[in-house]
Amino acid sequence: MPSSDRRLTPRRKPQQVRAELTRERILAAAAHVFAEHGYAAGTTNRIAQHAHMSIGSLYQYFPNKDAILAELLVRHIDRGAWAGAAALDLTPGSLRKAVESLVRDAIDHHRDDPQLLRIMIEEAPVSSDLIEAIDRHGTARVRQVRDALARHPDVHVPDLDVAAELVVGTIELNTHKLMATPHPVQVEKLETELVAMITGYLRGDR
Repeated sequence: MPSSDRRLTPRRKPQQVRAELTRERILAAAAHVFAEHGYAAGTTNRIAQHAHMSIGSLYQYFPNKDAILAELLVRHIDRGAWAGAAALDLTPGSLRKAVESLVRDAIDHHRDDPQLLRIMIEEAPVSSDLIEAIDRHGTARVRQVRDALARHPDVHVPDLDVAAELVVGTIELNTHKLMATPHPVQVEKLETELVAMITGYLRGDR
């Protein structure tokens, strides 16, 4: 394992419920501290204090704050499947509603704490776990969107594989970029513009 990865690897993998709860407490405390104080001032001492534990106990789980932030970003990326995919309306004329469901799913995942999102994007170090999470989430997301596009009668694009990649990439990139800015755009405006752009593309509008 490269030395950079060793720096980002949690020291203790919980085997019992109590240890897992402690680890979760550290991550929750870190999310709060980073959002409240910024990354530079979000020290492990502050995290331990917020988690109501000693610094020595924290170090049993994570070697440094870089490893904690890396784990927070991995969890952010591994958010799970598009929950609304199974309940899509597949009748003609309903494509816009389907796209709204996909865009809103991404927005809802990013809207809770723009400050923490910005810190994760700007400060989180690259690790093998992060690369694997990006690949895992991206592959699953693209496959799910591709399946939905294949079933919808309003979709008229020549290559569904390329279309799914473009749709997922466009939504993820723009949601991250716009909602993590110091002065994010209105969520409703972001959603409306993304939905209109993607719906027109999928319908084959020219």
